[in-house]
Amino acid sequence: MAEVHHFTYGAFNPIAAYLVAVLGSFLGLLSTGRARSAPTRGRRTRWLIIAAFSIGGAAIWLMHFTAMLGFDVPQSPVRYSPVLTMASLALAVVAVGFGLMVVGHGKRSLPRVVIAGVFTGAGVLGMHYTGMAGMHVSGAVHYRLPLVIASGIIAVVAATAALWFTVSVRGWLPMLGAAGIMGLAVCGMHYTGMAAMSVELSREVSSGGGGIRPLLMIVPITLVSAATIIGVALSALQAMTEEEFTDGAGIRRRGMHAEHPHPWSLKQASLTAVRRTPGNRPSPRPIPPRPVVTDEPLIDVAG
Repeated sequence: MAEVHHFTYGAFNPIAAYLVAVLGSFLGLLSTGRARSAPTRGRRTRWLIIAAFSIGGAAIWLMHFTAMLGFDVPQSPVRYSPVLTMASLALAVVAVGFGLMVVGHGKRSLPRVVIAGVFTGAGVLGMHYTGMAGMHVSGAVHYRLPLVIASGIIAVVAATAALWFTVSVRGWLPMLGAAGIMGLAVCGMHYTGMAAMSVELSREVSSGGGGIRPLLMIVPITLVSAATIIGVALSALQAMTEEEFTDGAGIRRRGMHAEHPHPWSLKQASLTAVRRTPGNRPSPRPIPPRPVVTDEPLIDVAG
């Protein structure tokens, strides 16, 4: 078996991966919090989709490949398939999105959360091993079944806990604490799955293997991450703006005079003034005459 390094750059990769997982989880919890207070089903669905990209795309998928940048096999080149890498991203977002739709609509219940957690955990596990299938080395990759099962159990438990947090946690500090726990669970699942693998090198080590180098993965990961974050931010801002300036029925508000049945406007006031008849105008208040001042001296009549 070949020598395998999981922490090529020391503690940088696991710390960075954990921070990414916490940030994505926190953004997802904020989005699900907005979904709970959404007045309509359509807006709730929109916030849940944003949460699916935050948790599935950032907290899980981006964390996975941030940690994978520290993976190395010194005796063999490591390459990644862009197709399977993007497929793992889609799998993570779809799995998390399905779980959020199940628990985000309808009455909250523990069986519903557990069922959604099992499905979401299976999807997250599939994301991990799909991404690993997209990794090419000069040899065969083997997995130890007990650790694979352990990573699956961690994935299901982590997904169930995450879905429970999305429908239960309120407030900034509780959300931040829940995001920290979710980050630990995601990282634990990843590194448990990585500990299950081993590499058996072939007799002839090839330098090709199809795919791109690990460091070059930073480019597509950065582009996809930036596009995802910008898209999530713009969608969230647009949703918040629409909720701010429209009421629960989707009718656009009209500013501070929205409660009045006929809002006042400058144009209406001008038209009213022009159309007013002279008889309806208020009469001007009479002005008293001003006293006349002369320079002649006063005559004393009494004298």
